[in-house]
Amino acid sequence: MTDTADFPIICLGASAGGIEALEGFFRGLPPQPGLALVIVTHLSPDRESLLHEIVSRYTDLPVRVAADAMTVEVDNIYVMPADSILSIENRRLTLRKNNTRRERKPIDIFMSALAVDIGELSGGVILSGGDSDGTLGVKAIKERGGITFAQVGDGFGPQHPDMPDAAISTGLIDFAIPVEDMGTKLVEFVRANHLFEQMVNGVADSADDLTISQALPEIYGILRNQIGHDFSGYKTKTFIRRVQRRMQVTQLTTVEAYVERLRQEPPEVGALFRDLLINVTNFFRDEDAFEALAASVIPKLFEGRGADDTVRIWVPGCATGEEVFSIAILTREHMDQLTAVPRVQIFATDIDDRALSVARAARYPGALLDTVSPERRKRFFVSDGGSYVVSKDVRELCIFSPHSVIRDPPFSRIDLVSCRNLLIYFGADVQNQVIPTFHYALRPEGYLFLGSAENVSQFAELFAPVEKKHRIFRRRADSASPIRLPIALQGLRPGPGTELVARRQPLAGLALRQAVEEQVVEHFAPPHVVVNHDGDVVYYSTRTGKYLEAPAGAPTRQLLTMARKSLRLDLRTLFREAVETGRTAARNGISLDSEEGGVQIVDVTIEPLGNRTAGEPLYLVLFPTRGLCSAGRRR
Repeated sequence: MTDTADFPIICLGASAGGIEALEGFFRGLPPQPGLALVIVTHLSPDRESLLHEIVSRYTDLPVRVAADAMTVEVDNIYVMPADSILSIENRRLTLRKNNTRRERKPIDIFMSALAVDIGELSGGVILSGGDSDGTLGVKAIKERGGITFAQVGDGFGPQHPDMPDAAISTGLIDFAIPVEDMGTKLVEFVRANHLFEQMVNGVADSADDLTISQALPEIYGILRNQIGHDFSGYKTKTFIRRVQRRMQVTQLTTVEAYVERLRQEPPEVGALFRDLLINVTNFFRDEDAFEALAASVIPKLFEGRGADDTVRIWVPGCATGEEVFSIAILTREHMDQLTAVPRVQIFATDIDDRALSVARAARYPGALLDTVSPERRKRFFVSDGGSYVVSKDVRELCIFSPHSVIRDPPFSRIDLVSCRNLLIYFGADVQNQVIPTFHYALRPEGYLFLGSAENVSQFAELFAPVEKKHRIFRRRADSASPIRLPIALQGLRPGPGTELVARRQPLAGLALRQAVEEQVVEHFAPPHVVVNHDGDVVYYSTRTGKYLEAPAGAPTRQLLTMARKSLRLDLRTLFREAVETGRTAARNGISLDSEEGGVQIVDVTIEPLGNRTAGEPLYLVLFPTRGLCSAGRRR
C-alpha cells in the first residue's frame, strides 16, 4: 500500500485503564494496515511488563519489545519496556534506562520525538489515562502536519478520561472517536498519504492533479472572503496537505465535494483556517526576533528602575508557556547583570485551563527544546528523566491565570505586551478591539511584541515601530487614551443618556462593584475604596479597617475624616493632585501605626476610575501593603 521506507508511524499512548482500550483498538485495526505502531504506557520500572504478550492476543501483527537502535518496520507493533525512556531518531528507536524513578511524561517524550523525526507521517493516539500526558505530544505532531486521535466513550472505555479529555481540549485532535473506529481511519490516513505523494511526484492521474490545482484559487477566495486572510502566498505543498487533512477529517473523497462543503459551512472554513495557522510553537520561536527583543527592549524595561520598582510584562494567549518562559529567560539573563534588581512580574494568560496547567508544570520533552542553546538549557532547565523542567528562578517570575483578551478587563501599567501569533486568529473587528486594548494596558513608551505575520499599521497613531522587521513597536507617549476602550470597560462607563437620570445611577450597586473589581485586578485586589469628586466614599472593598475608621459623632462618608491620623496628610495631598490633574497620584513607604503596636508600611495610589468624560468623576484609592515593622525601628 505504501513504500516500506516511507510509511506512517503511530504512537499509542495509554495509562490507567489502557489494556481495555488497546483491546478495542486492535479489534478494529484491519490486517496489514501499512503503518507501524509504538505503544507507550505508564509503567513502574520495578515490575516486569507483560504488555507485549497481552497485546499479542488481540492482533496477528508481530508484537516486539522495543530495543535500542531497533529499526521500525511497517506492519509491526513495538511496546516500550518498563524500565526505559523511549525515543526515536531516523526511524530507529532509542532507549535510555530509567532505573531511578518513573518517568512522568513518557507519551509526550516519544510523540514529540516522533513528530520531529518524521513530521507529516507521524500520528498520535491518546487512550485511557489519568493525567495530561500526551497533550504536548499531540501538539507537536499536529504542528508538524501529522494526524491525531483521542478516545471517547464506547464499550472499551475510557475508564479514565482525563488524558484523552486533556488532548481534546487543545483543539488539535483530528478524530475524537471510539477506539474500535480508529483503525479504519488510520488506514485511510495511509492511503491518503500514498496518493498525496503520487500527486506531488507527478505520477497521479492528470485529471485529478488538474482538479486540485484549479480548486486552489477558489479555496483561497473563500478563506479571504470569510476570514479576511489571503493564503495565496502559502507554500503550495503545505496548503494542499492541510486541505487533504481536512478532507480526511470530513470524510470527503473529492476536492469538488470539499469546496462545496467550504461554500456551505462556515465552521469548516474556520477549521481549515486553524489548521493552516498551526505552526511549530517552541522556545525562542523566530530566533532573530527574540535576539532583537533582548537587545532593543529588555534593557530599556529596567532603565531607571531600582529594587523598589516593578517591571510588568503581559503575555496574552500564552498556551503551554514556551513564549512566556522564553521572555522570562531573556529577562533573567539581564537581571543577572544588575546590582539593584527590580521585581519582575510576567502575567501569562489564556482561556484554556488545561494549557495553563501544562505551562504551570513547566515540564517539556527534550525534543521540544531543540531551539534552546546548550548554554541556556544548562542554566535554565533541570533534566528530569526524559523531560526538562524550567528552573525555579525563571518560573518564579511568571504568574499564569485564565483570562480572555476579548472579554475580560485588561491589565494596566504594563511595560511589555508580547502577543505573538494570536492576532492572526482574529477577524478585523476583533483586532480593532484588541490592539487598542494593548495600548490601554501599556505604560507610556511601553513595548508591543507581535508575531512575524502580524502588524499594527492601522493604528499608527497609537504605536511607533522600533524593529519593524521583527514586529516590535512602542506605545506613543503623545497618544491619547485608546481610540476604543476594551468592550468589557465600555459597558461600565456612563453613556450619553447619563444626565437623564440621577447622576450616580450609571455607576451604582452591581455596576459600580464590577467597575471597581475589574480595574483593581492587576493590583491583586489590595484594600481599596472609591470616592467622588468631593471625597465622599461611594464603595468600600473588604479589609479597609487598617486605614479607615468611623470617627465619633454623626456618621460620615468623607474619606479624609475617616482616614487614620498618620494617613490624612498624604491622602489629602494625593487626592488633590489626582482631582486637579486627572492622572494617577501615588506615594510609597507611608508609615501607619498598626493595631498590633508596630508600624505598617503602605503605598497609596489614587487614580481616576474608568472614563471621566461623562457622568460623575470617580477615583479609586488603593492601599497595597508592604509589611510590618517593630515600633522600635520607626524613624
